[in-house]
Amino acid sequence: MRILRLITIVWVALRFGLDEFFLGHKRVRTLRWLVKTTLFWRNLSEPRAVRLRQALEALGPIFVKFGQMLSTRRDLMPPDIADELARLQDRVPPFSAEEVRTTLQRVYGKPVEQVFAQFDAQPIASASMAQVHFALLQNGTEAAVKILRPGIGAVIEHDLGLLEAGAILVEKLFADGPRLHPREVVGEFRKTLTDELDLMREASNCSQLRRNFENSDLLIVPEVYWDYCEPEVMVMERMKGVPISQIDTLREMGVDIPKLAMAGVEIFFTQVFRDTFFHADMHPGNIQVNARGQYIALDFGIMGTLTEVDKNYLAQNFLAFFRRDYRAVAQAHVDAGWTPPETRVDEFEAAIRAVCEPVFDRPLKEISFGKVLLRLFQTSRRFNMEIQPQLVLLQKTLLNIEGLGRQLDPDLDLWKTAKPFLERWMNEQMGWRGAIKSIKQEAPRWAVLLPQLPRLAHAYLGHNSSADLAGLSKQLATGQTRLQKMLGVIALLLAILAILAGYSLFRH
Repeated sequence: MRILRLITIVWVALRFGLDEFFLGHKRVRTLRWLVKTTLFWRNLSEPRAVRLRQALEALGPIFVKFGQMLSTRRDLMPPDIADELARLQDRVPPFSAEEVRTTLQRVYGKPVEQVFAQFDAQPIASASMAQVHFALLQNGTEAAVKILRPGIGAVIEHDLGLLEAGAILVEKLFADGPRLHPREVVGEFRKTLTDELDLMREASNCSQLRRNFENSDLLIVPEVYWDYCEPEVMVMERMKGVPISQIDTLREMGVDIPKLAMAGVEIFFTQVFRDTFFHADMHPGNIQVNARGQYIALDFGIMGTLTEVDKNYLAQNFLAFFRRDYRAVAQAHVDAGWTPPETRVDEFEAAIRAVCEPVFDRPLKEISFGKVLLRLFQTSRRFNMEIQPQLVLLQKTLLNIEGLGRQLDPDLDLWKTAKPFLERWMNEQMGWRGAIKSIKQEAPRWAVLLPQLPRLAHAYLGHNSSADLAGLSKQLATGQTRLQKMLGVIALLLAILAILAGYSLFRH
């Protein structure tokens, strides 16, 4: 099946004339006449951008998602291609009304008319994985109904198989293959797409994000109507806004565009560093804006999460980067094990400075991120820096955010906008608020550990079996480590209490 799918991909690429994108290179330019002579029957009257979009649509959801990401990077491609690929964001050809009704009938076990008081068979948006219809619930509530594309799972499985085969080839045939971890990256992509096929999971993502931004002035998230949700159908609150890509309309509504761009940066960093739960598919088709200038989030199939270790590492790197402390950035990479331990920090620091320094104090419109990414890749290869698969989603989202900011406000200074937020966040993590938060988190574990210590000590002293002693020693070592941490925090608590008590006596 993979061979057949590979043949299909090559056939579609040739049918739509995508060979023109690489036959223009001087090394293979001599093959152009051969291809044109052999495939003389092709109709290539449409512009190249239109043919590229049509080819991606024909190849399926993975290729559509690739086109969606490219559409946000207008600095990396010609304007005609970027404009045409933008149509992939919410105007993928829909599946038929008959298939919609068949799916709903099978999921609910009864006709659509008995489920909804009113259902619009014409989709309001159609994407690579699903499409959305407006409906009216039986109690009169306006809703949006998201329905998974029929048979999409099998198509994705075939494409992922090809990607995995390609990843193995990259790892085996290229010198940089092992460092880039292509199989792990494809594995992360597989997990992401598998999660996106379950709309109950998407509904839970939506619900979590809504709780995280409850009463927020920056971001609005629709309410989920759980009684109507199934793995193939998600029903949520109907949101009324304007797509963020329609900048002229937003200006007519009186929306402050520069302020909107800055709010987008704050929303992203809030999701990543406060909640460690972020919207990882933030292309313009998934974002709307209301009359008050608030963001409206849509499509929660791809959400990213970070561990505390990843979060703290990234925060330190971002902050050091914004402060132009390249030494700290280089040292953090070595400490995290992302570069070999024998790496000379001073050389790594100089290489990072050479890449990053030229882009500071410039608005987005004056920065060629394509060149920056290329130089960063060359630097990482020189120092054998390993790609971190668990951060691929975050890297993809950063590209989306930067592309979105470029469209909204080319004069946006991304660095100055993000730096105050990160400094405030670091102060909260390292200051007394962070200490109290850690104490609250650790208190339940202390309550479990403390009563066990006498029993563990008695068992250790009373058993002579070497096997038992080994096991008990391990338990005691673990308990000792936890106890040391606990005693350290208790000492901090006692110091704080002593200060408060002294302050209270002084006042009286």
